[in-house]
Amino acid sequence: MKKCIYIILICFPYILYGQSYKQQISIVQYSASFVKEKEISLKVFEKKHSVYQFYMDKDAEKFKKDKIKYVPTLVLYHNGEEYYRVDGGIKLDLPENTIQLIQDKIEEIIESKFE
Repeated sequence: MKKCIYIILICFPYILYGQSYKQQISIVQYSASFVKEKEISLKVFEKKHSVYQFYMDKDAEKFKKDKIKYVPTLVLYHNGEEYYRVDGGIKLDLPENTIQLIQDKIEEIIESKFE
């Protein structure tokens, strides 16, 4: 019994940290070194929301778990759940209005809190 408790206490922080990039409102950009020039700057979101950047070669497990098929991909998370996704598709290029699309979805989330 004590062993089970020790295992849980040791593993619990890692489980929480493993999903921390999805909490509250967060924007995650999944990318790869070969499309670095196609990434978009997320600085506009950094003051009010959590912003993360993951690369295929360093964070392969996150790509697999989050079912990322194309790079670059932007995912908007709200309270641990995927809320909206924009990907580069086979062109490997995000739409020009990606920032506006994400901002609109964030406003949608915020407005829904007051309904």
